[in-house]
Parts: sequence; structure tokens; C-alpha cells
Amino acid sequence: MTIIAENPIKAVATPSLVQQKVIASLSKRHRKEKLFRRLGLSAVLISLGLVAVLFINIFSRGVPAFWQSAITLNIYFDPAIIKIPAKPEQQAEESDNDFRQRYLAWQTDVGFVNFNRLVTDSLQTILPDASKHRRDLARFVTSGERFALRDMVVADPSIIGQRRTLHLLTDANIDVWLKGNIDRSLPDEQQQLSPITRQWADKLSADGIIQNRFSFALFMNPDSRSSLASAGLAGAFMGSFYMMLVVILLAVPMGVAAAIYLEEFAPRNKITDLVEVNINNLAAVPSIVFGLLGASVLIGWFNLPMSAPIVGGLVLSLMTLPTVIIATRSTLKAIPPSIRQAALGLGASKMQAIFHHVLPLAIPGILTGAILGVAQALGETAPLLLIGMKSFVASVPASPFDQASALPVQIYLWQGNELRNFFEARTSAAIIVLLMMMISLNGMAIWLRKKYEKRW
Repeated sequence: MTIIAENPIKAVATPSLVQQKVIASLSKRHRKEKLFRRLGLSAVLISLGLVAVLFINIFSRGVPAFWQSAITLNIYFDPAIIKIPAKPEQQAEESDNDFRQRYLAWQTDVGFVNFNRLVTDSLQTILPDASKHRRDLARFVTSGERFALRDMVVADPSIIGQRRTLHLLTDANIDVWLKGNIDRSLPDEQQQLSPITRQWADKLSADGIIQNRFSFALFMNPDSRSSLASAGLAGAFMGSFYMMLVVILLAVPMGVAAAIYLEEFAPRNKITDLVEVNINNLAAVPSIVFGLLGASVLIGWFNLPMSAPIVGGLVLSLMTLPTVIIATRSTLKAIPPSIRQAALGLGASKMQAIFHHVLPLAIPGILTGAILGVAQALGETAPLLLIGMKSFVASVPASPFDQASALPVQIYLWQGNELRNFFEARTSAAIIVLLMMMISLNGMAIWLRKKYEKRW
């Protein structure tokens, strides 16, 4: 008797036990892959979101600091106030030293002029009721503007007796008041400005005499403690520029040369192994250790000037050197060995094979690693604090041997300033400038990489 299955097709399609295990394993693996992809995508989105929040926070606080309240005044350079002799001119028989002494004496006479009175007289013409509050008028404009008036007279004494319409920076407290960075409901004893000064500021702002203008002082002036509204980033920017120049001229060529020797020419023995281990260890050393090295060796032994970009550049060069070496060696290792073998097979020497064939192909990666190392050094703060670059410097350095600050240190100093309502936004503005410099260096690295990749 023959038994016929009710559904032969179904019987054939039923997987075996082994097949069922394989199918279950594949399904589990696919679920894990999908979960991993989702987790990876979530991690990327969260990272981008956090970066976006950081940038939005910095830019929302820092961008308003690029505009600063300034008052438009018609300044009369009154000869009755500016009582100085004529600007000296060198006589034919006069020596350079004698003329210099006479010119310095004339500048001293100019310095004793009460330029604040020029400002208060001009303010009194637009605030007729202010004759009894001249002390408050003198505090209306930041104290640094009197030096700007002095420099105008020194540069062109012929303006004495003339009128000039000038845009002068208001005091930092007035800028804070007009921008709403202070609670206006606080009682008078907790306000930095007197009631009459606050009233004048609101009136002049409503009349358009006080307006927010782009703050060139932020980029053109050095730091200042006596005139907070005039404080700028020029000194710190030039200090960072000189330090990066030292790093580029020292760390990059030395690092690339050391990497080429270790990777292509150095014999494989215990000495080179020890050198490689130490280079890798130096790349992980905290940056503050390099600051201690610079303070004890460069300043203590070699008597280099404190708070000078040359010392900061040397310290940052030591810190950047391992990064450049490691990045260059990784790039050289990525070049296929067939390039070297083909060059040697055609009769080239080892040096010719390296410098004529391998190195041109490695230039994009070398440049990328070097510029990224320089960009990392640009943002370092801890080693600079230990070599004295946190000192207050009220001048723009003319050379790497002059005293200077640096952008990261300037950010650190401004963040701790007492007038937080004013310098909190200014600190964010300095961070934006530092970020723009770092983004520019990273963009240069990408551009150079693309350029040489197309070339080769």
C-alpha cells in the first residue's frame, strides 16, 4: 500500500535542522549589523549635534562683541587747552641726538595736555544740563580715547584750532548697559554707573548719537587694563603668529627629516627601537611637562627672555615634533614597496628612490600631519602659562624676542576679568578668532593634500 503526502511541495521546502540554525544565525547577524549601523549613525548625529551646540553657543555670545557702542562727537581741538609749542624740526647743524631730545620733550608737553577736557566740552554741547556733572562726563568715554586724541595731535599738529567729527568708544560699563548685559532693575548702589550717566546713555542712544559700530579696536589694539573698552587682540595675535612661525621653521623640517631617516635609512637595532619607543612616549606626554622644560632649561639655563614668542615657539616645537615624526612615518609606510623596488631596479640609488619617487607621493600626507600638528600647538595654553606668557603686555611685539601674550592665554586672562558682563562676550569673540585661525590651518592642509594628490 503506497502513502502519498498531502502536500509534497511543502514537505520538500521545509528546512532541515542545520538550515534552521544557519537561517537563525544569519538573521541574528543581520539584526546586529543593523543595530550597529543605527548606533554608529546615532553617535555621528549626537557628535554633530554637540559640536553644533558648542558653535552656536560661542558664536551667539561672541558675534555681538565684534560691534561696540561708540559716540559721535564734534571735537574742537581748543588752542586754549592744547598749549604746546610748535612741533620741532631738525636744524641743519643739529645732531640727531639733540633733535631726539627736543622731540621727546615736545611729546612730553603734549602728554600733559588735558585731552579729557576736549571730550567733556564736546559732550556738554549735546547735554546742556551736564555742567554740574563733569566728573560723570569724563567717565562717559573710555580713557584710552584721550591717547587717540593725543596721537592725532602728534601726527598732525595743524588740527589744533579745528573741529573734527570722531567716533569715540564709550566706557565698558556704558556698553554693557546699552546692550542689556546687566540687570536694569538693580538698585543704584549695585550699578556701576550713576543714575544721571545711565539716563544720558539711554538718551544719546535713542537720539542715534551712540551707535553700535564694528570694533576695529578688538583687532588693532593690544590688551589694556586702564581702558577696558579699548582692549584688543593685536598683541596676542602677533604673539601667536611668531610662535607658529618658529614651530613651522623648526618642528616641521626637523620632524620630517627625522621621520625619513628612521623609516628609510636607520638600521634596525636596539638603539633605533629605543628611539621609536621614546618618540611614541613623548607624543603622549602632557603639554604642561614641556612648559616645565622650557621654564627650567630655556629660561633658567639659556637665559632667554620670559614671556617671549621665541621661547613659546621652542616649547611648542618640542611638543609638536613627535606628532610630525609619527604622522610622517605613517605616510611613508603607506607608500607601496613596489615604488621603491621599481626605482632600485631601474638603477636608482636608495637616496634617489626615496627623494625622487617615495617622498613626492608622501607629500600630501606629510603636509596634512604637519599642519594639523601646528594647529594643535596653536591652541595650547598650559606650557605658555609656565614660561610667563600670562603676564600683562600692553604692546604689540615687533619681533619673536619681545614680550607678548598668545591667543589662548588672552582668552584665559579675559575669562577671569572682574567685569564679566563685558569680557564674557569678548572672550567668546577671541575664541572665534582662534577657531578661525585653526580652521584656516585645517583648510590649508586639505587644500594642499588635494593639490598634490591631483599632481601625482
